[in-house]
Amino acid sequence: MTIDPLVLMTDVDQATERLIRTAEGLERGAEHAPSLLPGWTIGHVLTHVARNADSYTNLLTWARTGIETPQYPTPTAREEGIEAGRGRPLAEQIADLRESHERFADAAAAMPAEAWTFHLPSTGRSAAFLPWGRLREVEVHHVDLGRGYTPEDWSDAFALRLLREIVGGAAGDTPALVLRPHGLEHPLTIGAVTDATPSIGGPTRSIAAWLAGRADGADLTVSPDGVLPTPPRWK
Repeated sequence: MTIDPLVLMTDVDQATERLIRTAEGLERGAEHAPSLLPGWTIGHVLTHVARNADSYTNLLTWARTGIETPQYPTPTAREEGIEAGRGRPLAEQIADLRESHERFADAAAAMPAEAWTFHLPSTGRSAAFLPWGRLREVEVHHVDLGRGYTPEDWSDAFALRLLREIVGGAAGDTPALVLRPHGLEHPLTIGAVTDATPSIGGPTRSIAAWLAGRADGADLTVSPDGVLPTPPRWK
């Protein structure tokens, strides 16, 4: 699925504003409350989203200038940054979310057309992937806050692209699945499908959220009748 990266930046802007509004509605001290991610507080999630924006800004800078600018300066910088920022007061984290997004948006706006085709060795993708990657981070981690934003709030286009990405990125040894999202003419498949492969049906959002580990799949169907299988691990 090819989408103009600058067009997709509008979705990134809107998704970030939704996340910030949720964060602004949190109670004092919520940064220390558990999120839906095991072992992570809400502060962990918010700090990670902010630092991810800065890491993607680094990659856009690399693509625009040709000067190697790694996503993170050291192998441990990602975890260290999250740990250092997770306990900050909520107001500081919200300001960080907004400012880091503005840096990323400014970097995207500064990209000449040819720079979007620049291949980033550290990701194995072109720079044009980054707006989608950022949108995915914001939307999925918004759900991880566990404060009222759920996969049901994802747009149809986002859910379908997330679903296709997960399917396309599944490892070769992943247990086989046939996925039948409602409204999609042809099924999607994971792994080496046979006549005995279970077929999973349901709304696109529900299948995408289940595969992403953000839903239990309670509203999905399994054919032939049986227990919903454990989905392949994602991210």
